[in-house]
Amino acid sequence: MADKIKLLIAVLLVIAGVAGFYFFADAPTVVRVLSVIAGLVLGGVVAALSEQGRRFLVFARDSRDEAKKVVWPTRKETIQMTGVVMAFVIVMALFLWAVDGILTWLVKLAMGQGG
Repeated sequence: MADKIKLLIAVLLVIAGVAGFYFFADAPTVVRVLSVIAGLVLGGVVAALSEQGRRFLVFARDSRDEAKKVVWPTRKETIQMTGVVMAFVIVMALFLWAVDGILTWLVKLAMGQGG
């Protein structure tokens, strides 16, 4: 139950930050933006204190660690694969164009519109 209250407070803080943006309509833009940022930061801190927030932070940390393990292709590999994809797209486009032309000719022939 305490976690639900923490999450409710977090949502209310975010809403208060957004409401502050409109409440301070006559204030300089920097004050209005800081109101939204403060609401988001405070809401995030309160949410992080809940069990769901802690689990999310662990998940985010693990995701970051997994992303660091990714082996990215070299520039040469990327250019080669891009060339393969481009060639495949061109060949497929020509194939579909030919199939479309043949099917159009067959339909016209079947409908007696010449050939």
